[in-house]
Amino acid sequence: MTTDESRSAAPHVERERDPLGMINGEGVITGTVVSAAVIAAAAGHLEETRIVLAILGTAFIYWLAHLHARTLGDSVKHHTHPMDALKEALAETWPILAAALLPAVILLVAQLVGAEIRRAAWIAVIASTVLLAIYSFFAGRRGGLGLGGSLVSGAIGAMLGILVIGLKASLH
Repeated sequence: MTTDESRSAAPHVERERDPLGMINGEGVITGTVVSAAVIAAAAGHLEETRIVLAILGTAFIYWLAHLHARTLGDSVKHHTHPMDALKEALAETWPILAAALLPAVILLVAQLVGAEIRRAAWIAVIASTVLLAIYSFFAGRRGGLGLGGSLVSGAIGAMLGILVIGLKASLH
């Protein structure tokens, strides 16, 4: 059994229907939280270009750690060669990096339209909270939850964003 077979989110969901690899939302949720948390912690302490570098650097290091842990864990768990596990982990974890870009882009766009850095950071963190709710809702739907379960999933995603908002409020 490959790690892909053991990780199927729901029997009725085929990999072909998920060309972006976001069926369970793990990568997009993680990448968004990492990026939003960096914005929350760094805004007001770093200049704008350094915040973007902090977001990208933190997301990249987090992704490398996740990739390494996933590769080793899958290799041991499924008795596969580490290179085979690495190839699969690369294919499944890239959404962490991709999702980390969106809050950074929101931060930059807010600044381009005239928001000062603190206001742009609030816009990015609040937008990230909305994104987390949306990602979580749709991950629940695609995972087979009904409307009620998907709403709960979305609320849990929103709570992650609210925790980041709390972090930002406590630091600034």
